[in-house]
Amino acid sequence: MNLPAPANTSQRAAPRLDVPKLLLRRMGRAMADFAMIAPGDRILLALSGGKDSLTLLHLLRAFQQRSPVSFSLAAATVDPMSPDYDPAPLQPYLRELGIPYLLERQDIVGRAKRHMDRPSYCSFCARMRRGVLYQCARREGYNVLALGQHLDDFAESFLMSLFYNGELRTMKAHYRVKDGDLRVIRPLVYCRERQTRAYAEASHLPVIMENCPACFGTPTERERMKSLLALQEERDPRLFNHLRRALQPLLRQGLDGVPLEDDHA
Repeated sequence: MNLPAPANTSQRAAPRLDVPKLLLRRMGRAMADFAMIAPGDRILLALSGGKDSLTLLHLLRAFQQRSPVSFSLAAATVDPMSPDYDPAPLQPYLRELGIPYLLERQDIVGRAKRHMDRPSYCSFCARMRRGVLYQCARREGYNVLALGQHLDDFAESFLMSLFYNGELRTMKAHYRVKDGDLRVIRPLVYCRERQTRAYAEASHLPVIMENCPACFGTPTERERMKSLLALQEERDPRLFNHLRRALQPLLRQGLDGVPLEDDHA
């Protein structure tokens, strides 16, 4: 469902929230390192309403206003039709910002419950959401999908792949979908979760809780990896700096050709 911004948004004073320079600098560095944006790109942000996607919304908006590279920006939300998730506050918020907004309602909850016995339950649900976003982007004419995973997410995915699959892999910072018509970028790859949380809280962003249809309140292996990393970071505050450097070869694999998605996309 297309929920465009009002036609007279240029006449309204859209709210301006200062974004932290460190976050903006790290995102800009990631965009340059992984060649995420090209002139004329039409970027669709996957906006769950969580702290990460809302932070990325404001970072991309600020980057758009300052960057010499011209690109357009819109946002889309996938409503999994869970009773614990209500994306209604996002529509007026995006209207106030003057950013085109799309709401896609799909019964992901019902489909996921039929696969509760699968060990890759979270991955299954995430892929369903991403498939809906691909369809939305194609239908509306967007060629780039922006996702809000940060460095913590990359580190957790790496440990899960290492521990449970025996593989040195993680999510990609930039890839092309199998059909070749869409690119997916993760501009927060150098940013920390604590930074997005701090910005969301300080700026009073309209964060929607319980917004992940991948787990519906059940514990996940990702949460266990998060706890493991937090414990190790208490012992060595440099942990994520080391991890960022260590993951560079994995993040850069096939970058020149913009790699196609795989099971760890």
